[in-house]
Amino acid sequence: MSVRRFLIVAAIGTGLPAASGIAQQNRPDAAAPTETRLRVPGASLYVRTIGRGPSVLVLHGGPDFDSSYLLPEMDALSDGYRLIYYDQRARGKSAEKVHAEDITLATDIADLNAVRQHFGLGSVVVLGHSWGAVLALEYALRHPTSVSRLILLNPAPASASDRQALVTSYLRQLGPDMARQNQIRNGKAYKEGDPDAVAARYRIHFEHAFARTADYEKVMLRMDSAFHRQGKTGIIKARTAEDRLYSDTWERPGYDLMPRLRGLRIPTTVIISDRDFIPSAIGEHIAQAIPGAKLVTLEECGHFSYLECQPQVRRAIDAFLSRGSGSRP
Repeated sequence: MSVRRFLIVAAIGTGLPAASGIAQQNRPDAAAPTETRLRVPGASLYVRTIGRGPSVLVLHGGPDFDSSYLLPEMDALSDGYRLIYYDQRARGKSAEKVHAEDITLATDIADLNAVRQHFGLGSVVVLGHSWGAVLALEYALRHPTSVSRLILLNPAPASASDRQALVTSYLRQLGPDMARQNQIRNGKAYKEGDPDAVAARYRIHFEHAFARTADYEKVMLRMDSAFHRQGKTGIIKARTAEDRLYSDTWERPGYDLMPRLRGLRIPTTVIISDRDFIPSAIGEHIAQAIPGAKLVTLEECGHFSYLECQPQVRRAIDAFLSRGSGSRP
């Protein structure tokens, strides 16, 4: 059985030792975010910055989601870092006047580079979650001097063979529920981008991505809101972008970053979860391929580690970035 869109990003992990992300964002002394537009060839990217300290360029996943699903939890890191988010082209607030059919892995890499250059960063910490981790790796392999450190949270597969391992595991986890999901995906409403149909599909998709039901419901409500905000046009455009990026990566014959990762000389930490729907072996393979990479395994945690394991993820990020100067704002 084929699965076309089995790996949608969940959110990036952060964490507060003693307070929730919402409490952090609402603190009277918390920095207010700044929103701007960055014009690049063929698109206008929505960019959001918040915080003070070393810069961290945050890559959302999907690849058909946008950065909104990371909030407010990810902003908890703004007490120690300047976070730079952007919606990848044809997704979220970067969708206007973009032809999704023109998107390639190369355009996404060029956009990432343009964001870095816009902020005058010679070298920057890049943090990517799920699909965002794949984009981070692709960028680092092409622009190694532009990345000071890599943080890969619950990373998606970096090879076609690991992607197939994920598909096999995913089908086993869903069992009979896969038929329910396929019924939705093959229906007229879903194909036309109806937000309710899309939300219903992802409720099934992420059934096994969490350690706790309460966290599952919280994220599902957030996604439902995002799909309705996008509307049919935005959903279809993001889905087309996803198809284009899949064809440039996992669906390309022989796709495999592992041999090239062995030559990467960028300090890296890979954070995985024992209750993720992505098999732990996928993150382990990435960590094993990158010389000196540190692997952190979170217990009783799923794919949405920013919600489920906030303190542990925050400690891992702080410990990793404290080992060097990171990027300069």
